[in-house]
Amino acid sequence: MRQIHRYKKYAFAEIIPDHILELIFLYLRLRDIRNCALVCKTWYRMLSDENNEVWRYHCYRRLTEEMMKSDLLSCLRTYREKLRAYCHAWNPYDCSRNIYIKPNGFTLHRNPVAQSTDACRGKVGFYRGRHAWEIIWEGPLGTVAVIGVSTRDAPLQCQGYVGLLGSDELSWGWNLVDNHLLHNGDTQGHYPLLNNCPKYQVGERIRVILDCDRHTLSFERNYEFLGVAFRGLPNKRLYPTISAVYGNTEVSMVYVGPPLDG
Repeated sequence: MRQIHRYKKYAFAEIIPDHILELIFLYLRLRDIRNCALVCKTWYRMLSDENNEVWRYHCYRRLTEEMMKSDLLSCLRTYREKLRAYCHAWNPYDCSRNIYIKPNGFTLHRNPVAQSTDACRGKVGFYRGRHAWEIIWEGPLGTVAVIGVSTRDAPLQCQGYVGLLGSDELSWGWNLVDNHLLHNGDTQGHYPLLNNCPKYQVGERIRVILDCDRHTLSFERNYEFLGVAFRGLPNKRLYPTISAVYGNTEVSMVYVGPPLDG
């Protein structure tokens, strides 16, 4: 009898009209919606449409219309992708006191504080799978501008103008100013390994690729793969991170999901 009852329950879930399901899903939390996709094939099919009314509603609840149409999110094609990027953006509660997150949710601003290096992490850390996000430095780099990953325990502020990201065993970074890799307080070599490698230009998109299964960190610039920067990353949850020194500089991050190459 219990098996028959369970069958009837799932059969009822599958015959609810789509427009009624949409109304129900509009009132659910994102975590609950994710669980709903596991209930039956009908619900999975509906929620797999990343441009339907459910994802559109939840997207516009969190993002302004101006942000939805901005060039910053031009690499994301669906409402669900944009919503996911918002949920993975900078964490306003995990950054230096000299940094604040702008209302759009994707861009941090470093206040003009002398003799200080300041860092910020993303909301979500990763310990399995492959993940990619884009970093856009929208202001001057200053003497040190580092992008990469760190654990939750890596420091987010220090005195002086230094490569904070990569200054200890808890973080790994690429200094865009001098093209050096930084980890454990030491320079790990020049990157990328190209002849006459051009310096980073403000506004360029750098794609960071974290492979938790192979324990590697790589970068792309203007969709050109620059090679593996770090190998042997630990089995720990790693967060997108940057560190900056220049006053009033701004840095945006857009999570794009698994890399397109698989």
